Amino acid sequence: VQLQASGGGLVQAGGSLRLSCAASGRPFSRYAMGWFRQAPGKEREFVAGISGSGDSTYYSDSVKGRFTISRDNAKLTVYLQMNSLKPEDTAVYYCAQDTKNGLRIGDTPTYWGQGTQVTVSS
Repeated sequence: VQLQASGGGLVQAGGSLRLSCAASGRPFSRYAMGWFRQAPGKEREFVAGISGSGDSTYYSDSVKGRFTISRDNAKLTVYLQMNSLKPEDTAVYYCAQDTKNGLRIGDTPTYWGQGTQVTVSS
């Protein structure tokens, strides 16, 4: 399985970005997917997750109400819509797939994408 993340960039505070993560392998709809991020000098942290069916989503407290995760199983793609961006959202964002779990992505996903840089200027 390969995960290809895209959509990062430079945006002003208060702006929006939409990240995409395209998967190469099936069965895509069976597995939970998620987004994580790592800021300079900090550990990688969980941002958002979605069940295989897309019926269940969950977020870290720092992004709840601003970010929305979704997936299109027909297109083998997961998205992260990021609104009201803040400078503290600046990080490399990684998508991940957990083939051990169909409902909730764990702390050690099976596969990772290559990361996409998000920079929010103040």
